[in-house]
Amino acid sequence: MTERPRTSTSRRERPAKPALTRDGIVATAVALMRAEGLEKVTMRRLAQELDTGPASLYVYVANTAELHAAVLDELLGEVELNPAEVDKGAGGGDWAARLVRVLTSYTGVLFEHPGLARSALTARPSGEHYLRLLERLLAILDEGGVPRTQAAWGVDVLLQFATATAAEHSTRSQSPDTADEWDALTRAVHGAPARTHPHLHTLAGSLLSGSPEDRMAWCFRMLINGITHTPTPTSDTDRADSADS
Repeated sequence: MTERPRTSTSRRERPAKPALTRDGIVATAVALMRAEGLEKVTMRRLAQELDTGPASLYVYVANTAELHAAVLDELLGEVELNPAEVDKGAGGGDWAARLVRVLTSYTGVLFEHPGLARSALTARPSGEHYLRLLERLLAILDEGGVPRTQAAWGVDVLLQFATATAAEHSTRSQSPDTADEWDALTRAVHGAPARTHPHLHTLAGSLLSGSPEDRMAWCFRMLINGITHTPTPTSDTDRADSADS
């Protein structure tokens, strides 16, 4: 048998790899997360996808935490910042209702990506999509007449609650024991004796009532009301600045 001659491709004949850019790295990371989950988005794995070495990526992204924050910021572009008005006669056409819908959209984006929801508890996005979200939330609170410092502090609380809710949901949804745990809790609450737990016995039904969507919307409303009516330690300065402007 005659051995076929080996051929090799010279460097000049190989197609040139596209130049690395931060945007390209983040886009590849987002695609990898959508396909395999955030836990697979590591610098080493990303380097394999981009046919380069991990060291090359550190020129554009400092570490995995920064990479995950950039992925989060990219997905925040999916948040509906200008939800359509609803019928005011149905009680939803006010500024607070629009604020709730933006926050619900933000939570929904995290619901779709369980790993990202948990990462968002510590990630610090600073990209354009995150800044647009902050701007929109602050603008709606300003429309509602919320003092500026209360609005600034309140946005942090609203996003913390939304992020924690999504992270809790993602953790429970991945647990095979979630249904059994809920059933055990329901039995325990409804079985609490009136003699030793009178308040728990009376409110057992209310404690476990309501859909997750209704309870989340109520929590947002409750927080918005608190933000609106709870002065910060700097509220006096805030009011003085408002009067001067």
